[in-house]
Formats: sequence, C-alpha cells, structure tokens
Amino acid sequence: MARVTVEDCVDKVPNRFDLVLMAAQRARAVAAGAELTIDRDNDKNPVVALREIAESTVLPEVLREAIIEDMQKRVDDDEPEMAANAEDSDEANADTQLGEGDRMSEDELLRALQAQIDAPAPARTPETEEYD
Repeated sequence: MARVTVEDCVDKVPNRFDLVLMAAQRARAVAAGAELTIDRDNDKNPVVALREIAESTVLPEVLREAIIEDMQKRVDDDEPEMAANAEDSDEANADTQLGEGDRMSEDELLRALQAQIDAPAPARTPETEEYD
C-alpha cells in the first residue's frame, strides 16, 4: 500500500527526500490533531499523509513552509529597537563582569598564544606514560 502511495506522490513532489520530509510533517500534524482531508480507511498517519499528498488535498508548498517554521531556530523579530536594547544591555553586562586586568588586546592575545606554542613540552612522568 505505501509503495503504491509513494509512486503516486512522486508526480506531485519529484524529489523523494522532500516527499519524506513533507509526509513526516503532515503525519506529525495529523497526530497532533490536524483535520484529515481524506478518509482514514484504517491507515496509519504516514500512509494517510502520503495519500493526502497523492490526492492533492494538501499542498506541498504549505507543507514546505510548515517544515521551515518547525526547523527555524530564530524567530524573526518585528521590533528592531528591542533587539538593539538587548545588545546594549549584553555589552554592559559583559563590561561589568570583566575587571580591568581581564581584558587583552589582540596583540597581547597573539603573543600569549605564541608563548604557549613555543613553550617546551611538559616532562614525561610515569603517571602520564600509562595514559599514552
């Protein structure tokens, strides 16, 4: 049953990987309580989702947008002022957490890193040799 359904869907969504993502998205929506657009016929959610895609009762573009929304990590903010205020407060917090001696210039940082690279390797002891 599912193989025939997948073959029917390839006409609507030519890329099988996209088809899998869309069918999974729709199956999760059905499991979460979304209204079915076809009769269930005692099929499981993934098969119902494939049948809905094959019969064009659910649009692939709508499913693609739902996938993007679900995978999106950052929510677009319509108020850039609040974002700017948050950045200013983050910088202020970083300044208060660091003391005077905690800041390094780029040149000082590069010199410190080069000194660590140039430093001789620590002497081998019996304790360190057993971990090699």
